[in-house]
Amino acid sequence: MSGIEWESQRVFLAVLRSGSLSGAAKLLGIAQATARRRLDHLEHALGVSLFTRTPLGLTPTGGAQRLIEHVEAMDLAAQTFNRMASAEASVDHGTLRLTCGELLGVEVLPDLLRAFHYQHPRLKLELSISDALEDIARLQSDIAVRLVRPNEADITVRRVGNLQVGIHASAECLERYGTPASLRALRQRPLIGPDRRSADLRRLVDAGLCDADQHFAIASDHHLAQLAALKAGMGFGLCPRQIATSHGLLPVLPEEFAFEVEVWIAMHNDLRRVNRIVQVFDVLGEQLYRFLGQADR
Repeated sequence: MSGIEWESQRVFLAVLRSGSLSGAAKLLGIAQATARRRLDHLEHALGVSLFTRTPLGLTPTGGAQRLIEHVEAMDLAAQTFNRMASAEASVDHGTLRLTCGELLGVEVLPDLLRAFHYQHPRLKLELSISDALEDIARLQSDIAVRLVRPNEADITVRRVGNLQVGIHASAECLERYGTPASLRALRQRPLIGPDRRSADLRRLVDAGLCDADQHFAIASDHHLAQLAALKAGMGFGLCPRQIATSHGLLPVLPEEFAFEVEVWIAMHNDLRRVNRIVQVFDVLGEQLYRFLGQADR
């Protein structure tokens, strides 16, 4: 086992992710023959077969399945090591990993980071756009933008404002279906809402927008898909005012229904020594604060 080096394990992980040796070779930037040799070496050292060949590609065996969690943890540790090892004094070097939910990550962050990117083109920004929460305490990400206050230990957090969430619709939608006079009337119009994400439905029910058995004309658990349906005029739905305004969406019943969602940014305390991460944290915090339009911090 002492002869198993990380390069062989990287090939194993790349095959898991791509489903083939050729795909693994492309991911790692090596020759396919090299990938095959390293995988053979790993299987020989372990004394097990890691993949079986099928019409769909290479399928991991039971032995491989038991190793997936560990090799992914090693890959995460290697990425963290590389980011920390590249902590030059200059902001223009190294890598920074930023995680954010889909809606803010796609609709908001690129515009907010554009000027900083132009000023520091050699800094590599890794944008992890997902509603899944990456662990800041384990340094899975350098900076996280979250819609709930992060509660991990040993982290620095800053509240940058609130999203002002309300019901919106396009002008075409209002022309077609009319402006509802009340929430009761709105429930009879085509609504855009969650599909199988029960937490989102509970929030709408608790906020008084609908009942638990509400029929949604357009149902999706992806907020970007809901936004696209809103922009296409397919119905009425929730959207942060700050984003709705940029797409020409109009508020519906703003006096009857609205709520706020806090926005936070966070990073691990140990990263305060890394100049590029501190600068991005400060710049992003200020940009989000201005975008959200809050009068207090």
